[in-house]
This record gives sequence, C-alpha cells and structure tokens, in this order.
Amino acid sequence: MPADRGRSEAVPPTPLPGAPDRGWNRRVLRIAGPIILSNLSVPLLGAVDTAAMGHQPDAAYLGGVAIGALFFSFIYWGFGFLRMGTTGFAAQVHGASDGDELAATLLRPLAIGAGLGALIVILQAPLARLALELMDPGTQVAQLARDYIDIRIWGAPATLMLYAILGWQLGVQRPAAVLLLQLLLNGSNIAITLLLVVGLGWRIEGAATGTLIAEYMALAFGLWLARRALKDLAARVDWSRLGDRVRLVALLRVNTDIFIRTACLQVVFALFARSGAQFGEATLAGNAVLLQFQSFLAFGLDGFAHAVEVLAGSAVGARSRRAFRSAVTVSSIWALAFAGLFTLIYALGGPMLIALFTDLPEVRAVAGAMLPWIIASPLISVWSYQLDGIFIGATRTAAMRNAMILSLIGFLVAERLLTPSFGNNGLWAALLIFMGLRGLTLGAYYPGLERSLEKKRI
Repeated sequence: MPADRGRSEAVPPTPLPGAPDRGWNRRVLRIAGPIILSNLSVPLLGAVDTAAMGHQPDAAYLGGVAIGALFFSFIYWGFGFLRMGTTGFAAQVHGASDGDELAATLLRPLAIGAGLGALIVILQAPLARLALELMDPGTQVAQLARDYIDIRIWGAPATLMLYAILGWQLGVQRPAAVLLLQLLLNGSNIAITLLLVVGLGWRIEGAATGTLIAEYMALAFGLWLARRALKDLAARVDWSRLGDRVRLVALLRVNTDIFIRTACLQVVFALFARSGAQFGEATLAGNAVLLQFQSFLAFGLDGFAHAVEVLAGSAVGARSRRAFRSAVTVSSIWALAFAGLFTLIYALGGPMLIALFTDLPEVRAVAGAMLPWIIASPLISVWSYQLDGIFIGATRTAAMRNAMILSLIGFLVAERLLTPSFGNNGLWAALLIFMGLRGLTLGAYYPGLERSLEKKRI
C-alpha cells in the first residue's frame, strides 16, 4: 500500500503570516453556498404539504397534517446531534488524514441512527398517544394526525441515518453531496406527494406516504454517495474500529451534550409560544409570522455556521492553529455581512413580507408592532450561530451545553420580569436577550478553547 494511502486533503496552511489568504474566502463560500441553497428547499416542502391538505374538503385535514408534522419535527429535532456531532468528528479525522478512521466516523453514527429509529418505530403507539393528549387537537383532527403518524413513523430509521450521512459529508468537505441529498429528499417528497394527493386522491395518507418514500430514496442515494466518498478518500472499513471504547465514549459524551443543548432550545421556543398565546389569538399568530423571519435567518446563517464547523474541525485535526483562526475569522466576517443584509431586508421590506404571510388586519398589526425586534435580531443572533459552529467543529460540546443552560435561565428570568410590565414587547425582549446570552456565554468560553489548542501546540 502506498505511503499516503488513506490520507485526505487537510486544510492548507495560510501562506501570509497573521492574516488569512484570499483562498479562505473561497473555502468558506464553497461550503456555505450549497448549504444555503439546500436550506431554501425546506420551507418549500412545508408549503406544498400545507397547500395539498388545504384544498381538501375539510379543514381537519390541514390540522391533521400540521399536528403530525409537528410530532415528527419535535422528535427529529431532538436527535439533531447525529448530524452535528458527526460533522465535528469527521472534520477532525479528515484534517488528521486518517482515512480508515474516517470510515468508522460514518459507521458509528449510522448504527446509532438505525437503532434509535427502530426504537421510535417500536414505541410509536405510546409516543403518538402522549403527543396527541398533550396537544389535544379535537377528535377528527387527532384521528387524521394519527393516520399520518402511523404511516410516516416507519421512516424514522431512514431519517436518523440520513442525519449521520449529511453530517459526515459536511465533515469531509463535500457540501455538493449535501445539496444533492437535500434536493432529492425534498424534491421527490414534493413530486410524490402531489402525485398521490392531487393525482390519486389519497388525501392525508398520500402526504405521509410521499414523505416516507422520499426518505428511503434519499437514504439509498446517501449510502451510495458515502460509498463513493470512502473510495475517493481511500478509506477502508475496519470493523474492529467500531467498538473502540475511547471513541465511543467521546461520541456518547458529545451527543449527550448536544441533546441537552437542543432540549433547552426547544423549551425556550415552547415557552415563547405559550406566553404569546396568553395575549390572545392575534398576538399568537403575529408572533408566529415573525418567528418565520427568524427561521429564514437561521437557514441563511446556517451555511456559515456549517462552514466554520467543517474548516475549524479540520484545522483541529490537522493541528494547525493558524488555519483554525483563519476559518473562524473569515467565516464570521461573511456571517456578519449576511446578518446585516437580513437586517436591511427586514427593515425595508418587513411590512410587505408580513402581508405575504397574512391578510388579517389584526395579525398584521401585531406583527408590524413587533417588527423592530426582528430587525434587530440578525445582528444579535449571528454570534450564537457562529459560535455553535466553532464549538461543534472542535467537539467542545460541554461548553455549548453549559452556555445554553445559562441562556435558558436568563430567558426565564427576563420573561418573568419583562412580560408583566411590557406585554408582548417584553416577551420579544426576553427572546433577544436569550439569543444575545447564547453568544455572550459561548464567547466567554472561546478564550479557553484557544488556550486548549495552544497547549496541544497546534
């Protein structure tokens, strides 16, 4: 076997002392661009499902698919660590040019995803019953939601395994593969759903079946892409590596930290929705419209967060502190520029965008009154997204966990103090305080991260 067999392309060193070279802009955009494009397909998918059910003879169909989709969103979001954790480990191994371990970093989370997906299928009855009891949507909607869940639940293994594949492809710096996978998943879902619902009249069963088929199509394509990537990287599958105790413990630790972090995030947005509902239906709806703006912001800035995950993680694996700092600096400059663009768009076009979401005067009034908070959000939120990416890439997830817990406490305190006096304005202030605290607390951990890299002499 040649001496360089199993080696992958590590992050190249910066040729100019003290500053990133122009190539770093190209590296950041090569990763961020496809991620941003793939993210654009996600809202389109939801719009097609909603439109398909919205033209059924009873509004209960729309409610059923909405409740069913919320059920899966809540569960799958909790398992997002399979994507995030895999990216960090794969990026570091890729940077270290350890081709054989690169295969193991894919197979371990794939096995975990398959196992967790099978467990969700086994527990489908109690999970669905609990969810419907908590949401209490009414008898007809509950039955339709259960019909949706009973079909789509069989896609859980495929979805969780796809998380592992997407994270791994990012880690080995193949963003085009991520784009292709997302386009296939969402595009085939849209096409099959329209065929089954509009063409064959399957109604809610068609929406669920369309998603189920698309998930397994994407998994098959993802496994094929991963096999090609392993061949290109000269990475052998060494089954004995899968049970490596040290690496399994590290994987478990990282995934647990990310799970706790994500759970805290879910709690904040659930409490935000609950508090908003106390001010009436118009306020609840107006807040929901503006949260879509926050979601679009996250989709856009995710590209640069993913870029720094991959490039910073690869630099850690390659033991190059200069490359690490270059990745952080360049990706953050681009993220800040895009955050400024979002602020400008929301400031100039906010009322028009609100009008696209709703034609109800009372909802438009609430959203318009709260618009200044969402205009300020990009420049406050960008730091939390970027620092998340940096710490995931370096697999320093304990800091992420701790920072999120502190930020959650900050939100609870702010919401309790501000909402009684300032109403919905106080609620939005508490949310932005939460986003700001995420950046501040992780920022406080950042010097320690840099010092730990210096101790490793990278």
